[in-house]
Amino acid sequence: MTVTTIVLIPGLCMTALCWEHWVKLYSRKGYCVVARSWPGMGGDIEQLRRDPSIFASLGLTEVVDHYEQIICELETPPIIIGYGFGALATQILLDRGWGAAGVAIASSPIKGILRCPTISMVGAFLGEALKDRKVTSLTAAQFHRRYANTLSESESRAAFERYVVPGPTRMLLQTAFANFVPQAATSVNFRNNTRAPLLLVAAGEDLITPPSLVKANFDLYRQSKAETDYKEFPDKSHFIIGEKDWDKVADYVLGWAVCRADGSKLTAVSNQTDAWSVRL
Repeated sequence: MTVTTIVLIPGLCMTALCWEHWVKLYSRKGYCVVARSWPGMGGDIEQLRRDPSIFASLGLTEVVDHYEQIICELETPPIIIGYGFGALATQILLDRGWGAAGVAIASSPIKGILRCPTISMVGAFLGEALKDRKVTSLTAAQFHRRYANTLSESESRAAFERYVVPGPTRMLLQTAFANFVPQAATSVNFRNNTRAPLLLVAAGEDLITPPSLVKANFDLYRQSKAETDYKEFPDKSHFIIGEKDWDKVADYVLGWAVCRADGSKLTAVSNQTDAWSVRL
């Protein structure tokens, strides 16, 4: 089987526009690229900033179900690439049996990681939840300090103005308290031997999901026979998908995914192929 489609899933506080450069790169390489925003977040950036009420109550399950519906309508299993909370969704989708290969970039924590999410991640947003606010918003200064700390102030400001929107606070609560909730939305079966190959990508200067958090995520999969790999890009911030040399990251993850998805590596997804025929 030759993979022809790539599905890109954005993270919290961003729409699918954050993937614009990746879409162009992969399209030039001949792939059909599907980059869609979370439910209710497909509008103009300024409109979403003015009125985030349509997506304010979104939870992780609704987001994952949204992309599952998109993927099940495709003719063949795609490569799934997610960023931040989109990377968490990618792991859940692979666990559900979807995709020929998956890449989770700077993934938000899944249930089972025994260390708490970083102070930057929780501290930036949890106060909004305690104030009973359904959405949380970053300022340009917060984005630069926490997300794009390796960029210059002007580069960070440009990225902020183009991509950043409010995000549903519920998603943060689901992540922060997952280890205390039975059947949490962030749960994944780490012993799933039949899921597609998974690559976990970390950014060396990431203050939101640092390499230690991504490595802890990787370690949870050690009991699975399905292929799981880890790759760290030093000197990269949490905004790894949009900062300098983003194309080197994009080329690496695509090369890894194509190698695993095509040819002899398909034994790991035989069960997923069965699920595909049933769900279609």
